[in-house]
Amino acid sequence: MAGIYIHVPFCKQKCTYCDFASYPKEIGKTESYFACLYREIEGRAKQLKDKTFDTVYIGGGTPSVVDSKFIVGAIRQVKKHFNLKERAEITIEINPGTITEQKVKDYLAVGINRFSVGLQTGYDDQLKKLNRVHTAKDFLTTLSILKGQNVSADILIGLEDQTKEQVKKTATLAIKGGVSHLSMYALTPEVGTPIYSDYLNGKLLSDDEVADIYADMVEFLKEQGFHRYEISNFAKDGYQSRHNLNYWERGEYIGVGVSASSFINGERFTNTFKIDEYVNAVIYNKNPEISRDKIEGDDAEFEYIMLALRTEKGFDLKDFEKKFKVNFVEKYQTALQRKGKYLDQDGGRIKIKPEYMYVQNQIVMEFIKG
Repeated sequence: MAGIYIHVPFCKQKCTYCDFASYPKEIGKTESYFACLYREIEGRAKQLKDKTFDTVYIGGGTPSVVDSKFIVGAIRQVKKHFNLKERAEITIEINPGTITEQKVKDYLAVGINRFSVGLQTGYDDQLKKLNRVHTAKDFLTTLSILKGQNVSADILIGLEDQTKEQVKKTATLAIKGGVSHLSMYALTPEVGTPIYSDYLNGKLLSDDEVADIYADMVEFLKEQGFHRYEISNFAKDGYQSRHNLNYWERGEYIGVGVSASSFINGERFTNTFKIDEYVNAVIYNKNPEISRDKIEGDDAEFEYIMLALRTEKGFDLKDFEKKFKVNFVEKYQTALQRKGKYLDQDGGRIKIKPEYMYVQNQIVMEFIKG
């Protein structure tokens, strides 16, 4: 199976931490953008007739900021041209303050069955600093509109002066509202974003403070019935994100739209990040890609290891050998000796011990050395 990613680059305003391809001032280009997106969907599908897809993820930007007719059109194009499994997981990212009951009705009518809501924090002063378009009350209103649906919420940790209690209350707000999945991300200040200056000035929490909050939240969420199945993702039983699991299992996926990345037949390719370049390329039947690389050999192995060790299940040693024709333990014996105390090797699988999941990056980098 494989996944489909659809990028919607429009939003009301740019958050201070956002480093994604999102453009609040270009919302007027919605019509031309989606016309080209529909054409790209059709073209990509023709190249992938032999593949079956079982997840669709509409991300951004803020997909819920545009008229629902554009989202409906995109899903209809996918269903018309791709081999989409009957009970596919179809997710849309939405932000409080941009959603209405009618939009949700339109989404449901076309088959969208999972909603990822951007909460980030339950405190209005922090939301304002992040330049979010909503309040905590707007978030609760959104959850009431989505009552009975499969809903996930995003939470950020590492904000200026943020406390364990605040993060816990933010999660509680979402849980009481009925979410079945939580994504909890450590704030990563990227160069060029407004919040990067706060990082340089030492206003944000330190790595140790963030790690402390994270460890506390892992235990708290476990008590609430949310199982950590990947470093940043927690779900009630049966509510894991199938689309994201496919990424971590190094499964195939096709991305359409501005900045969308794909991984098909061992090749990774990415579309242009600029709306005008994308539109012009599609209109004139040119390739909107800006890069395409074959991922093979040691690079493919490291990618597999890095992604799999993000998950609580890790990976199967026989599966590794089947994919790469090499014995993992023999090839990486030096790395295993150096980092073995952080790893569990049991039942033919290898995974990071639960207490060391947060420092996964430091552990996996050892394997790039072979």
